[in-house]
Amino acid sequence: MSVQQQSLPSSKEIYKKISKFIPDAEWKIHAPLIEKINKLKKEKNAIILAHNYQTPEIYHGVADIAADSLALAVEASKTSAEKIILCGVHFMAETAKLMNPTKKVYLPDMQAGCSLASSITGKDVRLLKEKYPGVPVVSYVNTSADVKAETDVCCTSANAVKVVESLNVDKVIFLPDQYLADYVSKNTKVKIISWKGTCIVHEQFTGKEIEDIKSQNPGIKIIAHPECPPDVIKASDFAGSTSGMVKYVKDNQPKKVMLVTECSMSDNVEADNPNVSFIKPCNLCPYMKKIDLKKILDCLENGTNEILLDDKTIEAARKSVIRMTEIGR
Repeated sequence: MSVQQQSLPSSKEIYKKISKFIPDAEWKIHAPLIEKINKLKKEKNAIILAHNYQTPEIYHGVADIAADSLALAVEASKTSAEKIILCGVHFMAETAKLMNPTKKVYLPDMQAGCSLASSITGKDVRLLKEKYPGVPVVSYVNTSADVKAETDVCCTSANAVKVVESLNVDKVIFLPDQYLADYVSKNTKVKIISWKGTCIVHEQFTGKEIEDIKSQNPGIKIIAHPECPPDVIKASDFAGSTSGMVKYVKDNQPKKVMLVTECSMSDNVEADNPNVSFIKPCNLCPYMKKIDLKKILDCLENGTNEILLDDKTIEAARKSVIRMTEIGR
């Protein structure tokens, strides 16, 4: 599952691993917060789940589980902790709540949104279903609970093709990422009806940029996320989900690599693969970067920013997410 379970060593040990990415002066601010968070979460019976795009001091410093969207959803369903702090974006925290409705789920900053999730609403999906009656809806997990409630089955970039083909139909409505839809359509015979949503991180990359990097760095391996435009994927050596990208680096240990994705993920993967040289003309996700240690501590101390969903939405949306996890990778 490419889940990284953190053993949570001392702040000194943590810094030794990630000192390349964080200046000493900055670390002196982070270290006391990390120590306090790791102590307090035990007292509060809380678990911290962090996405791969979180900054190194969160990913390596306080996360109990660090992983991609699918794995975080699964881990949220399994935890015995009373409280879940989701260090990611809003749809991820909602998904954690759907997977474990009896738990209290918190998002350190409620403004941590997602361009894909905001590109479509539940009403949009209902209108699509009216236009294409009987055609099943596959929604990327990067969607709101409102959209998931109108969805037959969710997917992630890791299992999108597998989910589409599991339906055994000739045609599906695939939402909302147009580039992931294009990637899926090229890897299946199922007709894809797509939406015009994009990820503000991945849509910025261009095929020319990738070609230039390859010419300047002979032998480099370029690994792209399926949310990237088609010309980027075509110019890359490998295209795969967040977990697939992590696995590629771990298994192949290329001398030099570029991850065509969010910057902090490159830092986190590099920290776990010190023998690999990383080229990083990557892009930051402004939403992921709204999460910081002070806000995580505030969640633990004061129970701020709890995710609240009504029972009707939970019941409807939960089915599509559960179905996704049952299909797996």
